[in-house]
This record gives sequence, C-alpha cells and structure tokens, in this order.
Amino acid sequence: MERLWSRGLDGDVLRVGLKMRWRRRLVPSRRSRASGPTGTLRQLALAILVAGCLGCVPQPEDAVVVYSAADREYASPIFGAFQRRHPGTEVVPVFDVESTKTVGLVARIEAERDRPRCDVFWNNEIMHTLRLERQGLLQPIGWDIPSDWPADLRAADGSWVGFAMRARILLVNREVLTDPGAYPRSVLELADPKWKGRCAVAEPLAGTTATHFAVLDHVLGPEKAAELFAAIRANAVVLSGNKQVALAVSSGQVAWGLTDTDDGLIERDAGLPVEIVFPDQDPEGLGALRIPNTVCVIRGCPHPRAAAALANFLVSEDIEGRLALGPSGQIPARPGHPQRSRAQGEQEVRWMHVDFHPPAQRWPELAEQLRRLFRGS
Repeated sequence: MERLWSRGLDGDVLRVGLKMRWRRRLVPSRRSRASGPTGTLRQLALAILVAGCLGCVPQPEDAVVVYSAADREYASPIFGAFQRRHPGTEVVPVFDVESTKTVGLVARIEAERDRPRCDVFWNNEIMHTLRLERQGLLQPIGWDIPSDWPADLRAADGSWVGFAMRARILLVNREVLTDPGAYPRSVLELADPKWKGRCAVAEPLAGTTATHFAVLDHVLGPEKAAELFAAIRANAVVLSGNKQVALAVSSGQVAWGLTDTDDGLIERDAGLPVEIVFPDQDPEGLGALRIPNTVCVIRGCPHPRAAAALANFLVSEDIEGRLALGPSGQIPARPGHPQRSRAQGEQEVRWMHVDFHPPAQRWPELAEQLRRLFRGS
C-alpha cells in the first residue's frame, strides 16, 4: 500500500488515505462511476453543495452608511479614524439640518423600513432611538462593552447602546449679567417674567430640546408641564436650534439660554464672554439632565458586519475619551473611564436620573401639543 498526502489551503500537509495496489480490480473506474443516472445525480448534488457553500461565504462589505444626528464637525474625524482602522471600508455619512436632524433622520429610517438604506444610526439623543426600538426597526448585535455598563444606557436585547453624554446647561453672557449672583439657576426660570425677552430656548420639536421637554413632562406631570411650556412660549425667545441659542447668548442678543454643553463650549473656546451653569443644583432641585448619544444597527441593513464594527467603534473607550477631550466635551458613559469631560472639569454636578422609556412612549401625543403651542398648527 502507498500513502497519499495532500497540501491544505493553509499550507499544512494532510494525509488523505491509503492507496491499495489492487484498487483497479476492486473499485469501479472513474468513468463508469460518473456515467449513467447515478453519476448525473451525484454531479448535480455536488454542484448544489458547492453553490450552497459559496453562498455561506461572507461577501465583502466595502462601505457602511451611517445616518448621523451628531454634528458634522464632531462626527467626520471619527469616521475618518474608523476608515484608517478598517482599510477598504468607506463610511458614507448622511447628515441633516440642525433644526430637524433627529426627527428627519428617524422619519427616513421609518420610511425605508421595507428596504433599509441606513446601516448605522448615530443619534445625538435617546428618545427617538427608543421609538425605533419599539417599532422593531433595530437589529440586536454583540456589543464590546463592560458588563457593568449602566443598565439605562443599553437595550436589554442589545439593539442599542447609549454613550458620550451631553448635559443640558444654562449658557450665560457675563457681560450682560455682570453679577454671578444674578445668574439663572434653574431651567424653570425660562418661564419667569423677569427674564421675558432676555432668555432663549430651541424649538422643542427635535433634538435634545425635544427630549428635555419630554422628560419635564414626565417628571412634572402633564398638567403642570403644560402650564410651564405655555409660560416658556410666552416668555422666552424661541430659536431654531441649540446652536442658535448659544450664538444669541454669546452675541449679547439675550442674557442667557438653555442649550447643550457642546454648543456652549464652542462659544467659550472662541473667547466669547459666556459661562456654563449646570442647572437645578439645589438639594430640592431637579438636577442637571444628561442626554446620551445612542448608536444602533438598522434591521435588514445592507452591510451588517461593517455596521456592527462601526457601532462598536463608536462606543469604545478611545472614542468616548476623544469626545470628552474634544470640542464637544461629552461625558463618558463607560464606568471608570479615565477621562473627565472638559465641560465639567473637576466640578461635582447633581444629575437628574431618568427612565427615558415613558417620555419616549408619550412623545407622539406630546409632540402634537408642542407643535400647536410653538407653531400654531
């Protein structure tokens, strides 16, 4: 007998069998085995098997489409870093305008549910992500995060994760309000007549301001919240977005406004006369609200493997650290993260603790009320 050997795909030598000297007398010829109905069936079965195996081989994914409600100036460098770490995979971002970005992108995802174009949704807040979750539009994936990641910042089924939080702040122009003792201390002061026409807020129909109003509706109760919102509408200057609020404050058009830490930092970094005030810090106060970014993969998306890779990249320790130190000064969600947000610095802040699910569930009804109040339609 002779030993037969073959070389595998990875170069290893494999023993494949023994050759019998008297094989020709005992084994039918190759031609006779392949001929006739039985041989034809064998060939057909082999062809089906090969085709099936080829179908099981992962096809290359050279792109990942991300709908991003995060501002372009913050998100684009991160997408570039992902591309450098994953050569051959192009990130194709789709951004939307400041005033409608979250709602607009969510509407696109909903409209495309039967044929998704989006792979990853990077939302700059959480409430609308929860709405997509309830509609079954998100794909659970395996997340590379610690087991002690905050339970309120991850879906039980793995369909989304919250990370890199922004705080809702009062941005004050210190040249307009020269006495720090006169600074506003609570978001409720947006309704105080003493600030009529001197404070600003973004229209609460999209983005973090919509989330903030939904949380206030939940915490205060619908009746009390409705009174507050009506008073704010009559009292404050209403602008199209948080960025516009920050610009109005830094330019002195208003004395102060409700905005996000990232928009406040832009004005402070530009050397403009603004101060960041974390609101509602009294023991009986509401506490400052943190709103996380959220990231999720869309169910049935065109590039699921690249999507999962990008989603995990966004929640990594490196990216949270970059966002904490970067222009947006976001607050890491990762437990024990070594980097503090530069917006917070060493300051201790009392945070509001919120279950975002009830506000998200009530949002469609509340949105109609707010639309009638702020737009009259």
